[in-house]
Amino acid sequence: MDRDAGFRAFVDAHQRPLLRLAYLLTGEAHLAEDLLQSVLVRMIGRWPKLRRVDNLDAYARKTMLNQYISWRRRRSSGEVPSAHPPDRAYTPEDSTVLRIVLRQALMRLTPKQRAVLVLRFYEDRSERDVADLLGCSVGTVKSQAHHALARLRALAPELAPRLPVLDDDPAHSEGARR
Repeated sequence: MDRDAGFRAFVDAHQRPLLRLAYLLTGEAHLAEDLLQSVLVRMIGRWPKLRRVDNLDAYARKTMLNQYISWRRRRSSGEVPSAHPPDRAYTPEDSTVLRIVLRQALMRLTPKQRAVLVLRFYEDRSERDVADLLGCSVGTVKSQAHHALARLRALAPELAPRLPVLDDDPAHSEGARR
């Protein structure tokens, strides 16, 4: 029996129970199919060695569990699927309008506040990196970011839900702890 025929025989014999396991793990048919496919792809790549494994079904199940756990770790972004869509769909026009509003509001900030926000949140730099780049203290970066975000919320309230939330208590700033 050649390599492909042996693998096909294994898949024919075990596909249904493995797909059922994948479905029970994921709770969704399409994800279950993706999970099973990724496991089978891994197995066919190792098939010459796997042919000598005593219990291929147990190996496939263990591989599936490991793959599922790996997926869950990567997908733990905090997004949770919902059966109920939002009342109003988000459209590309909304995005364009918000970009214009954000740009106009940013232009009304001081240059230092604007630089802090762009470096900190657009370029995703740490407070320390921003402080080093601007030649100021971390405390200054924190206070500039705090004041700039407060100003943006005042200038464009429609942006408020999308703006980062910082700790409002200045006692928690790095400079105050020293």
